[in-house]
Amino acid sequence: MTFLKTGCALMAIAVATPALAQTPSQEDLGAIVRAQAAEIAALRARLDRLEAQRLAADAAIPAPASTSAASPPVQVAQTERPPLVTAPFAPQLVPPGPAERDVARAREANAAGVTTEWGAGLPVFHSADGIYTFKPRGRILTDVSSTFGSGYDGRNITTTGMRALRLGIEGGVASHFFYQFEIDFSENETDVVTAFLGWRNRIAPGLDYDVRAGHLFNDRGFEGSTGSDSTPFLERTVVATAIIPQRAFYGIGIMPRLFWKTGHASLTLTGDRVDGNQAVSDSRTVLARAHWNPIKDDNKVLHLGLWGFDEALSSAATTLTRNTVIGGRFNGALRVGTGPLTGGTGTTGYGAEVGGYIGPAWLMGEAGQRHARLDAGRPDFVSTAWSLSGGWFLTGDLPPYNPRLGSFGQPRVLRPIFDGGPGAIELTARYENLDYSDLLTGGRGWAATAGVNWYLNSFTRLQLNAIHWKTDNRAGPYVSPDDGQTVSTRVAVTF
Repeated sequence: MTFLKTGCALMAIAVATPALAQTPSQEDLGAIVRAQAAEIAALRARLDRLEAQRLAADAAIPAPASTSAASPPVQVAQTERPPLVTAPFAPQLVPPGPAERDVARAREANAAGVTTEWGAGLPVFHSADGIYTFKPRGRILTDVSSTFGSGYDGRNITTTGMRALRLGIEGGVASHFFYQFEIDFSENETDVVTAFLGWRNRIAPGLDYDVRAGHLFNDRGFEGSTGSDSTPFLERTVVATAIIPQRAFYGIGIMPRLFWKTGHASLTLTGDRVDGNQAVSDSRTVLARAHWNPIKDDNKVLHLGLWGFDEALSSAATTLTRNTVIGGRFNGALRVGTGPLTGGTGTTGYGAEVGGYIGPAWLMGEAGQRHARLDAGRPDFVSTAWSLSGGWFLTGDLPPYNPRLGSFGQPRVLRPIFDGGPGAIELTARYENLDYSDLLTGGRGWAATAGVNWYLNSFTRLQLNAIHWKTDNRAGPYVSPDDGQTVSTRVAVTF
């Protein structure tokens, strides 16, 4: 059909060309040939476009509806057509030519066995040979917080915030190489968080390792090693938020980890987190952690852990002033503070973890201490913190404990609401205590929290925390003993 159209077009061109009154010169013949070639090329391009649009329109025609005896089908003359193709976009947007190539590539990929697996809300792509894997990842944590009962009106406020608004990727090549990269957009700022390359391998059955290099999340304490999307409360314990290196949760460096059947150990060496300051040396942080599960089966786990760090501060990081969350993240007036503290040269911290679960109930205790070294012969500033947390799944689900990393992860919901079940419902409680009073300007405080978590499925949750808190700061705008209540709620999606 295309050949006939092209022949007709050539005949039309021949008729339209005026007869020459005299024998043309070589230059005239060359100009005529070039002009006819240009017209033929233009007609061919137009025919190709029309053909591509017809094929896409054919693919978009729905199957004919069934007919009845009262309405006999209309007989249409049949002409030979090429096989139908399915365009991957609306017919009116089909570009000339490439649509058929896209369909061909997709068919070749399917024939080769490329697979897409749907995991926690997003696809995981696997190459046909199994060598390459790739998936997007992210989290959306939206909070609302309201404080009341304080003796200071400036603390009795209601706020909203994005605890995390994260987007990233992860993937691997074969059995050994893997990578991950994430950016967080919460609180109207863009921040590089996890970003690393890694290598993993097996030493012997039941014993393997990995080594990661890049911008690394701390392996420090139970909740300090748990992601913000997996903590059983809206905010981590004061052990995780106060007994911490000055550079906080992230640093650029290297982390080898060793895993065995009942535990793991890690060693981390990092400089500063991602920043733009290359005028002075980075701080240096060495951090180690190990956990052990002496009891571990399908229904119960006993968890024991130890960790510690040592940090030599950069000349650009000598300010050690701390203002630590005690009654919710999104009330900036509600903190336990040290007062102004400068002249730091380094920090050393250590802590212990003990807990576990039996069936749907879990319990975890953590304690830690941090020594901040000061210049000019001043004594160290010592801060201490401890917490006791617990939970119980009313729906019989197991706590989301990750025995490989010794932390909490995403739960495995037995009966998601999207499958007609109730989801997983968890009741939680926590007491935590923080003491900075080793300094003359340092404060202290404690908080008791009761909460409920409703996991709609393994990656969607609703959380509610009711906190009764007490602070006794000796510096800043809110000094002397004060207490009150904070109610916070969260909607969270992790993929």
